[in-house]
Amino acid sequence: MQVKSEIAGSVWKIIAETGADLAADDVIVILESMKMEIPVVAPKAGKLTDIHVAEGDMIGEGQLIATLD
Repeated sequence: MQVKSEIAGSVWKIIAETGADLAADDVIVILESMKMEIPVVAPKAGKLTDIHVAEGDMIGEGQLIATLD
C-alpha cells in the first residue's frame, strides 16, 4: 500500500523506521506546511517497507511518502 501526501510542504521529521511493524494510525512522518505540523499516518496496520522521502525534502500534494506491506 502506498502512503501519499495530502498537502504540499516539507518533511520536518521522520518518525517510523523502515522494517517497523505499524498499527493503523501510527505516525510515519511529520510534514510542515504554513508553520503547522501535520502527521502522516499509516492508513492500516502493516510493515513499513520503504520511506521515499528524507528530512528537509520539499514535497507536493499526492507525492509518495512511504510503502506499507
